[in-house]
This record gives sequence, structure tokens and C-alpha cells, in this order.
Amino acid sequence: MTEQNTARIPFPSASLLGYPRIGRRRELKKAVEAYWAGRIDAAALDAAAKVIQLATARRLQELGLTEAAAVPGTFSYYDQVLDTTAHLGAVPARFGKLLNADGQLDIDGYFTLARGNKEQQPLEMTKWFDTNYHYLVPEIGPETEFTLASTAKVDEFAFALSNGIETRPYIVGPVTYLLLSKASDDAPAGFAPLSRLEDILPVYVQLLEKLAAAGAGWVQLDEPALVVDQDTPAAEVEAAVARAYEVLTAAANRPQILVSTPYGSLEGQLGTLAATNIDALHIDVFKGTVPSAAALAGLGNKTLVAGVVDGHNIWRNDLAASAARLDKLKAAAGRLAVSTSTSTQHVPYDVAEETQLSEQLRSWLAFSDQKAVEVKTLALYLADPVSAKAAIQEATAVIASRAAAEGVRRADVRARTGALTAADFTRSDYTVREAAQEEALHLPPLPTTTIGSFPQTSEIRSARARNTKGELSDGRYEQLMKDEIKRVVDLQEELGYDVLVHGEPERNDMVQYFAENLEGFDVTVHGWVQSYGSRCTRPSILWGDVTRSAPITVKWAAYAQSLTGKPMKGMLTGPVTILAWSFVRDDQPLAETANQVGLALRDEIADLEAAGIKIIQVDEPALRELLPLRKADQADYLKWSVDSFRLATAGAADSTQIHTHLCYSEFGVIIDAIDGLDADVTSIEAARSRMEVVHDLESHGFGRGVGPGVYDIHSPRIPGEAEVTELLSTAVRHVPSRQLWVNPDCGLKTRGYAETEESLRNLVKATQTVRTELLQAAK
Repeated sequence: MTEQNTARIPFPSASLLGYPRIGRRRELKKAVEAYWAGRIDAAALDAAAKVIQLATARRLQELGLTEAAAVPGTFSYYDQVLDTTAHLGAVPARFGKLLNADGQLDIDGYFTLARGNKEQQPLEMTKWFDTNYHYLVPEIGPETEFTLASTAKVDEFAFALSNGIETRPYIVGPVTYLLLSKASDDAPAGFAPLSRLEDILPVYVQLLEKLAAAGAGWVQLDEPALVVDQDTPAAEVEAAVARAYEVLTAAANRPQILVSTPYGSLEGQLGTLAATNIDALHIDVFKGTVPSAAALAGLGNKTLVAGVVDGHNIWRNDLAASAARLDKLKAAAGRLAVSTSTSTQHVPYDVAEETQLSEQLRSWLAFSDQKAVEVKTLALYLADPVSAKAAIQEATAVIASRAAAEGVRRADVRARTGALTAADFTRSDYTVREAAQEEALHLPPLPTTTIGSFPQTSEIRSARARNTKGELSDGRYEQLMKDEIKRVVDLQEELGYDVLVHGEPERNDMVQYFAENLEGFDVTVHGWVQSYGSRCTRPSILWGDVTRSAPITVKWAAYAQSLTGKPMKGMLTGPVTILAWSFVRDDQPLAETANQVGLALRDEIADLEAAGIKIIQVDEPALRELLPLRKADQADYLKWSVDSFRLATAGAADSTQIHTHLCYSEFGVIIDAIDGLDADVTSIEAARSRMEVVHDLESHGFGRGVGPGVYDIHSPRIPGEAEVTELLSTAVRHVPSRQLWVNPDCGLKTRGYAETEESLRNLVKATQTVRTELLQAAK
């Protein structure tokens, strides 16, 4: 540590690792989308962002986080990894010159990387560790130029400081940034982005120096990649960590550095970081383990920041258990502070706003604001255990009351899961099913379909809201939904699609819709969390044993099928995705909960079949998301997650074609599990990654139907016919054409009708072109 840092402020005794940034009423989403639509200018967007930043800082101070640097500066217009890309000026060559005349990446260039343009697809998107947050994957090659192309973090810090609040600026750490990057298209085979570490460190140093000059006492560098078993050899990662923090801590003028390691146990890299000259180290001791005294001995006078409050889920903290963890750490660590295990960006703002929930359920929950209070309480415990005694006893009593509450454990549900046998998880051999489905469906080569949802217009959303408020009768609401379903069916008929969908106008969200119709769930009104960019979701609360009391989707699917002679897909959300995109009970193994949901969906599939639906899609886009970060834990997860899907679908007749859908995951990592789902057709994201997945499918020898997406719906750009033809032709070269389906990457809910129609028309034309080429080649 440099001499000038020794007299700086101590690390705050209580702080969060991060905080939601979308605004309590999604003000940032609305401002960003207004900017994209041209309704406001950059100055108005900046003003809206500043209101959110200042409101966040002041609210956290109200909650007791009043020490200097206790408030995390984790604001972002879109994504924290994209922010780091912007600060490094790491613009892929394919985008041309996005930096302006001053060498800065302005807001339009920033959003171009996120959303693409007419010529270029945006940066690839994938899951952020084991969360439902998505980050934009940097593209790094040997020739990528790095320069300090943004000072947004400095500006945000200076703005808060000018309003009397010293925040703690945050940026993704250099090792994690490079480990999360992919090699650019023009990089040679075998190139590893981590090899560019020496080239990005000077830019990090420049940023640290500018933050210090602005008055920052602390900066937070997130290194969550260090809790993951990487494909990169551990020795290389260790060397990169040591080198990175040797350079950064040697900066002549810098803030004190907190390195945070959320989402799991740091394990072997703890010693590496302890040996550096960083000033504080955060470890996740909620999901991870409490390190031994010997492992902590190397920290010396560094502050150990203990993540004892869960930042990833919403259940009230067991303060007694957390206090016990802190006692162990206090005995071994020189300086100890309290924080969350992860940023609380993964949970909503304030449970007090959910007045529609029962008082009992609210008492079990802790959103971001409540977690701030829990952190403060545990910090008080460290200083004076007696002062926290009453709060600890109250939390213990609430947790006990939750365990005994009605509906948390149901004998009928547990009897059914307890009676399951191997036969309940197994369908007939695929060759038998394939023959039965060909006879039932008579589909052409390269059958076309969409993933499920169609654009949800403002009229649809308004009708649903008015019906919920009692301002629109159930009868009128149902007729409006039927009118929209007919519109969607007629459009697909006109475009020439082979397998149709009803468009899901009645569904507010692919998980919430089922949560509202299954017992054991509750839903929030204001519980929004960011999924990616301006996309926000309201995860449901799965608090008790799950069962289905009546059919959920059958009425709508049957009506849609009555409008067409073509096959209509029944659309369900799979058990793993329902778990992953809900806040799930933490008092029993996930496998048990997944089987309960699987049985509810099994009943729904039986009712869809009885209503004449011959194709049923059970979406599992989150299958990769819950994969444990440590390889030793992955086999068990993959077994129960695959089993829950098979439990849901194994009761279907041989002639019923079961589809599934996965998106924005590293498919090669779980290709065996995808195969193990035993779905008849699997549709997967492939457009934004430019068909990378077909190589995994080819090398694996994937033998059933597969639809690698040819239209990236997460961007507003419209793919041309030639682009779709090229993607589809690439797929045909690597996967037998008899297995291939043609579809978009994902559902169309977030798109507008004009862009959707043009894109889907191009998809059909491209399919016709490739079909003709295949016929000619077969002659």
C-alpha cells in the first residue's frame, strides 16, 4: 500500500455490495426507452438518471448506511459489464469507429453496442453467473485497442459528492472482465482474452487516479469469476489476479481498493488476494463457506467484508445464524465489516410497498431496503451484541412461524411426490415417438414456427390492467383476448407458418401467469428487478407446497386450435424456469420443489392432449442459469433439473410432440443435459452468437429435432432475407436437415408488430430458399 493511502477513511462497518438501479417505479426503464424512441434528448436522459442516483444514495443513508463510502455507486444505464467495456474503449472492430472526436464512447455509441444497428448485431448476451440477470459479452482480440473512453464512474461519484454523499464507485475487476469476454471474430484460434491483461491494467490505473482526484476514498472492483471453476487453468487465473492487483495497488494516487467476490466460495483464490496490497476483501459467507482461521491469517490488517445477508433471494435473514458466522470471522480476522453476499440488484426495493400480500407473508420477506437494515443490525451486533439482541430474537421467532404456517407443507402434495417411480420419468424410445408424430402431424422439411409469444400491444396491457382493477368485465376481457388470438393466428396463416402459436396475449409474464394459477405462490405489484437493459420482471414468490387446482392454459389453446387446421402449440413454462425466475423457498431442497411443479405441469399436459393439442412446448430457458458455479456440484443439479422436466412431460402420448426452448446460455456446457431432457424438438438461441451452437450439436451428435434461432428478438434490428438464409445454410451444413426447425431465438413479446411481421416474412422466404436448395441437391 502506498504511504498516502494509510491515513484514509476506514471501510464502512455496514454497507451493501450493490443496490437496484432501475428506479422504484422503473423510472430508468421509462427514460431509456423514451430516449431510444426519440421522445427525450440526452440531457433529459441524464437528468432522469441523476434523480435516480441521488434518490438511491439518500434512501440508503435513511436506512442507516451513513458512513463515508457505505453507499455503493452501482448505477448503470444498461449493464455493468458494458460499462466496463465503455470505460476501456473496447469497441469491436466490426462496429467501426464508435468513439467520438474526443476519444469517448458517448451514450449513442454505448447503446449501439447493446442494441446493434442496421449493419451489425449487438454484443452477445448471456447469463450473469447463477442469476436471471444478463450481461453483454465483450469481444476481445489481439488488436483490440484500450483507452479510457468514458469517465461516467467519475462523473457519477462527483455528482453524489456535490450533494454531500461520498459513494463507493464500482466497476467489474480486470480478471473477471477478461474471463467473461469472448475472442473476437478476427482473433486467431486459441486466443484467450486473458492474455490482454497487461494492456487493460493501465486504463484501470487511469480510472483509479481520476477517481482519487475527484475525492473517492474507496473503489469496489468486482471479481465474481474467482468463485467459478474456470476452463482456464487455476494457475493462470492465480497469476493474473496477483499481477492485476500488484499493478493496481501500486498506482501513485488511488482510492483504497475493495475486491468483492460474490456468488459463492472464494476457496483457493483467497490466499492469492490476501497476499496482495488491496485494502479490503469481500467474501460471500451466505452461499459460500466460512474460511478457516488459517486461511484468513494472510489478510493481516486488511478489512474482511463478510457477505452474511443474502443479496440474491428475498427471505428474511436468520440473524442468529449470521451472528454466529460473524463470531467465527471476528476471532480470525483483524478488521471485520458486514455486507450482503451479492448486490441486491437481484431483488426488489421494499417489501413494505407490497400491501396486497398478507401480513404473515410480508413478515417472512426482506427486499433491498430490509437487507440494508439487516446489515446495519449485524454491524451493531459486532460493536455491541446486546444492542442487537431484540432484533435477533424477533427474526428467530418469525422464521419459526414461517415453518409452521398453513400451506408451507401439504400432506397430499408430499404423498404424491413420495410415490414417484422411475417409470414416471420415462417416455417411449424416440424412434417410436418420431414415427407416431410424423403420422399425426405431416410437417414439411424445415418446419417453421415461433417460440410462443407475439407482441403485447399497449391495448392488451391496458385491458389486462383494467380487468385486474375491476374496470373491465371478465366477459369483455376474454373477448378482447380472443380477438387478439385470432389476429395472431390469421397473421401466421398469411405468412405461411407451419406450426402456429396463439401469441399468449392473456399472459403478463411466462412465470407469473402460472404462479397466479398454482397454489403455493404469491405475486408482487411493485417487485420489479432488472433482467437486462430496460427489461424488467416481477419474480413471483414460491413460499409453499405447489399444486394445480384447475387447468390453466387449455381454454386459450383450444380456442386457437379451433381457428386453424394447422398444428397449434400448447405453451407451458418448465419447472426449472419457474423456479429460476421466482423467489423460491429456501427451506427444502430445490429438487423437491421442482418435482412438485413438474407434477402440476404433467396434469396440464394431460388436459391439453385431451383438448386436441398435438404439440406442446415446455420452455426451459433457465436450465443453464441455475447450474452451480463449482463443477463438483453440477452433476446433482443437472440430474434433478432434467428429471423435473421429464416428470412433467413423460406422461404424454407418443404422438404428442414435446418441444422445449432454451435461450442465452453456453449450450456446450450443458449439451448432455439438453439431450437428457428427451424433448422431441429443442429450439435454442443462435442468431446473436451467429450459429455457434451448431458446432456443439454436431460434435455431440444431437439426434432429435432442433431449431437454432435465426432471428435475434432482443434487438430492434430487422434481419434481412439474405442474413437469415446465411444463418440457416450454416445450420444445414452442421445438422441433418431432417432434424432442423426454423424459428426466432425467443418469444416476440417485447417487439412491435411492424418489425415482427417483416422479420417473420423474411424468415419464411429464407426457409423456402433453403428448402429449394435441399431439393435440388437431393436430385
